Amino acid sequence: MSSGTRMLLHACCGPCSLEPTRIFAQEDVKFSIHYTNSNIFPPEEYEHRLSTLREHVCDPQNIELIEGDYDPSAWEREVAIHGTDREARCRACYRLRFEETAREAKKQGFDTISTTLTISPYQLTDIILEELEAAAARHGLNADARDFRDRYQEATRISREKGMYRQNYCGCRFSIAEARAQREAAKMQRDKEKHTRHVALLCMAAEGVRTQK
Repeated sequence: MSSGTRMLLHACCGPCSLEPTRIFAQEDVKFSIHYTNSNIFPPEEYEHRLSTLREHVCDPQNIELIEGDYDPSAWEREVAIHGTDREARCRACYRLRFEETAREAKKQGFDTISTTLTISPYQLTDIILEELEAAAARHGLNADARDFRDRYQEATRISREKGMYRQNYCGCRFSIAEARAQREAAKMQRDKEKHTRHVALLCMAAEGVRTQK
């Protein structure tokens, strides 16, 4: 990236922004953060993520934070129509948010856009990068389309050390139910494995008793 670049970085939350902002600052990239996430439900969750981003990322590093419009009705019109089709729904959601970031970047004289979304292994990374590049192209901007997934564990560690609020779902009302189902499935798998180990130990103990006899 050239030294004259001004980048507008779409951010979804504080924990996901820790490593991307560190990396861009280390590279001397001039950037501001754009928080535009009409997908987040409910409004209290939106505000909680915004305040965490401001308190733990923007204020300590003196990063300009530009808040986009919070318009859940627009999200419902353009994204929710895809319902439980996760790939179609997420693509539409990425497109909506990156379009808003690209418009803001063009308006304020930035020449590049990027996003923190790719740090999460739970997101659809290839689609994120496709939609980011498409939004940039529509507005005559550059896209810094990076895959930050290799920094996820480090971001998780740092955010826990800082005591940051860490959400347990992507953001939209659909993802609440999807995340709950995933947690329940994971718990069932752990319980099954625990039961299997317990049965194996009982069998080993019984075999030991028989051997002693």
